[in-house]
Amino acid sequence: MASPKGLAAMAWVALLLECAIAATITVGAPSGGWDLSTDLSAWAASQTFSVGDTLVFQYGSTHDVLEVTKANYDACQTSSPIGTYNNGNTVITLSTTGKRFFICGVPGHCSSGMKLEVDVSGASPPSTSPPATPPPASSPTAPSASPPTTSSPAPPTTPATPSPPTTRSAPPPPNSAPVGLKAPATATAGVLFWLLMLLAI
Repeated sequence: MASPKGLAAMAWVALLLECAIAATITVGAPSGGWDLSTDLSAWAASQTFSVGDTLVFQYGSTHDVLEVTKANYDACQTSSPIGTYNNGNTVITLSTTGKRFFICGVPGHCSSGMKLEVDVSGASPPSTSPPATPPPASSPTAPSASPPTTSSPAPPTTPATPSPPTTRSAPPPPNSAPVGLKAPATATAGVLFWLLMLLAI
């Protein structure tokens, strides 16, 4: 069995949920009211009425509120109303689904447009956003949607001022030519090659 504190907490939650779902709707608001100058038919068409909502009629002493049947609404007939209210601040809870009909009982007012038809739908469900579609699982073999970004290879770095290659002159071979008579490099290499060949034999 729930404790008294638990029951009280549950009652508060239920009350808060009811308040969160139900709405208090002032007839004709925000730019009009229960009067002869407000287009009550257009106002009602712009509203949504749900079970649990509260309808508030605010008016002066020259008006009243009668809840009537559909036939009496159409004929602006004030006899045998379902309910009569004249306190200037009539609060009516919309407890069931279906249409409800209200007129002003002052002669001539209903025929001048002071009448209201309310179509009550089921209780307003709390607004829920559609579930987000999860992204498709990516497989390792599936190509990606966008091509991979490739960076161009960096150009090889070259020194700003290349230094000339260092060449070493080979020591003159024995029995080299006299100074002033230089043998071509290819000839010197050829001579060395043949000398090595002769030595190998």
